[in-house]
Amino acid sequence: MKPAVRPRFRVMLAYLLGVHLVALLCFFVFRWVLFLSTDYTFPEAVRDDFVLQATAFVKGVWFDNVIACYILLLPLAVMWVCALCGHISRRLYRSVALYFVVMYALSFVISAANIPYFAYFFKQINSSIFNWFGYASTTAGMVLSESAYRLPIVLCLVVTALFAWACRWGADRCARWGERTVRPAAWRTWAVTCVAGAACIGLCVFGIRGRRGYNPIKVSQAYYCSDPFLNQIGVNPVFNLLTSALDDLRTENRRLQLMPDEEALQAMAADPPVPSDFPLGDAGAASLSGKAEGANVVLIFLESMSARLMSSFGQPERLTPCLDSLWQTSLRFPRFYSSGIHTNHGMYSTLYSFPAIMRRNAMKGSVIPRYEGLPGALRRAGYHNLFFMTHESQYDNMNAFFRTNGFDEVYAQEDYPPEKVVNSFGVPDDFLYSYALRVLNERAAADKPFFSVLLTISNHPPYVLPEGFVLHSSRVET
Repeated sequence: MKPAVRPRFRVMLAYLLGVHLVALLCFFVFRWVLFLSTDYTFPEAVRDDFVLQATAFVKGVWFDNVIACYILLLPLAVMWVCALCGHISRRLYRSVALYFVVMYALSFVISAANIPYFAYFFKQINSSIFNWFGYASTTAGMVLSESAYRLPIVLCLVVTALFAWACRWGADRCARWGERTVRPAAWRTWAVTCVAGAACIGLCVFGIRGRRGYNPIKVSQAYYCSDPFLNQIGVNPVFNLLTSALDDLRTENRRLQLMPDEEALQAMAADPPVPSDFPLGDAGAASLSGKAEGANVVLIFLESMSARLMSSFGQPERLTPCLDSLWQTSLRFPRFYSSGIHTNHGMYSTLYSFPAIMRRNAMKGSVIPRYEGLPGALRRAGYHNLFFMTHESQYDNMNAFFRTNGFDEVYAQEDYPPEKVVNSFGVPDDFLYSYALRVLNERAAADKPFFSVLLTISNHPPYVLPEGFVLHSSRVET
């Protein structure tokens, strides 16, 4: 007779997996009710695209699984240790069931509260909800008195009650099954239990991380189209609330004590005016007088590029012949300075005209702010906006931030062939340019003009030279 797994660890895993799947189903119910109850009219291009709409729910399961794995990790570890030590009882199962009920009841309350919150603010619930805790009685009266809030309240109670019953029923059934089949386990079975438990914990940790990339999952991973409603539907409200609360605790996100307005205005008035005699290249004056209405616009960000590398600014070696030739024949601004030392500072300030503030990354928060700037102005003028980057789309939350703030399409490492990825910053610039050129040529054939931003990283270590280029001590040859 074969020995049982010590003591019925397979039964424990079956119970934990069952609770995990039921929890994912409950999260799906809340998301479906949110989808149906939100007063939102899809654009004509999205209204009948059910595959596009279903993608939001697929991404939603992805985020739901992150929260479910967080909750699952502790009982999985406890049951694994109990299985290795040979201890199993009905009390263990019921204790784990109580843990699940408490943790998921809190999660379901947040998911239910997210329904009216989203309807009012058109964004997932976040740490701003804590501002209402100082008005507990007023908030409770508002929630209980508003008839529109009865649906999420009843939904929360029903889902929590059914989930609690399922957890208790499954715990009692698995405990009885385990008690009937427990026998002394052989060392091989003990070893199998040890390996199987470690593998399950590894999978759970991977589920918490959410992805294989060098960054764990962020809300940016849920953004996949130009529709703001679908982009937000996939984010789990518990995930959004927790990550936004953690964002608030970061030192760089604390409230800043800036200079008083009157003192700032006096300092501005004391500064000498910026000269208006910007030197123009040979074609500069002509370009100012010409009309460019409806022209396509391409903006290129050069990562870690400095004027000191150009011969036009005194560099003795001929490192940037192409840029130097452009400098001589273009409209140019010699007093154009970067607003910070990080990529997000430069993009944020250049595209939206806001200064970078110390160590704060204005794009990285779980709550995506909305800004007016160049992309929005061009979109209202009829432009189709595209953003190309070399690395992963959720780096610095770029995918979510740019889709929320004026861009229709975002191209990133996920869109490129895997064999073209050369380092942790993705593909090299020469591939990015060739890829973007193909996309932009297709877009140029359309009736709409386009505005395209290319973020390049070749000046950023680790350095990768394109094929066919040979670097010498004093020059670059092809």
